[in-house]
Amino acid sequence: MQRRRLRFFGRVQGVGFRFTSGLIADKLKLTGWVKNNSDGSVSMEIQGDFYNIYKFLKELTADSYIKIDHVENHLIDVDPSEKKFRTIY
Repeated sequence: MQRRRLRFFGRVQGVGFRFTSGLIADKLKLTGWVKNNSDGSVSMEIQGDFYNIYKFLKELTADSYIKIDHVENHLIDVDPSEKKFRTIY
């Protein structure tokens, strides 16, 4: 089990990024959150096993509307109380 803090740059707002993230995370049983930032980037914390996080990122980058140019990726402490993936508005 691991938790990652991610920040995505590129064409990541106005293209269904948060919605798509939620669908993929739910399918892979991942928890965490996603939110838009005022600078046009998207921040996320995602938690689960390494393989499912890898699959999540692979599916997210395969979306034809989303274009990720760069990702900041940091390993952080797991939140054992978290139960689902949510969008922060």
